[in-house]
Amino acid sequence: MSAPDVLALPRLPRDAEGPVFAEPWQAQAFALALRLHEAGAFSWPDWAEALSQELAKDPADDGSRYYEHWVAALERLVDTGGLTSAAERAARQAAWAEAYRRTPHGRPVEL
Repeated sequence: MSAPDVLALPRLPRDAEGPVFAEPWQAQAFALALRLHEAGAFSWPDWAEALSQELAKDPADDGSRYYEHWVAALERLVDTGGLTSAAERAARQAAWAEAYRRTPHGRPVEL
């Protein structure tokens, strides 16, 4: 499997050194997509197509929601690729939301 050309992705927020992230979760989502690709969960053309479809749903986006589209594309590929079901993913999201609500400010969130 060849290495993806991440800088060729449409509307990827970047500077001269590469991708940029406004929040830690954006870097984590970026890294997760790369890792799943490296593990063979999906091809890079499939990833680029899924991301392009998500971006096309929101043509007015000024780039501030780019990684929200990234996560939506990732969720779709994870669901359709059989890595997990939508129900399993929803249950995990609910568990994380509950863990977040009960975690004191400044402490790491743990499930």
